[in-house]
Amino acid sequence: MATQQSQSIQTLLEAEKEAAKTVQQARQYRVQKLKEARTQATKEIEEYRKFKDEEFRAFEASHAGNTQSAQVAIDKETEIKRAEISAAYNQHKDEVLKKLLDRVTLVTPELHRNLKKQT
Repeated sequence: MATQQSQSIQTLLEAEKEAAKTVQQARQYRVQKLKEARTQATKEIEEYRKFKDEEFRAFEASHAGNTQSAQVAIDKETEIKRAEISAAYNQHKDEVLKKLLDRVTLVTPELHRNLKKQT
């Protein structure tokens, strides 16, 4: 009976070692699969990033022409307004200067309306 018990214990120890090996292999397999999944996810993220960058560049290029043409139109309009303002200034500067000088030099002395005559 002792040999049978010792064989049973030996069988159990061998089964335990086999189970430990199986568990260790399963852990290694899981770690390997996690690494592969991370690598694959990183690769997919990079591909998606490249795709979105290209899409953005195409969008930017298609709308850049609109921005440039709008800028040219605004520049033309600004030049026209500047020319109009300069023309108005040149046309009216003598008249405005004369009015200012008249106001400063032609003073008519008057008593203030709140000043009472003292008798």
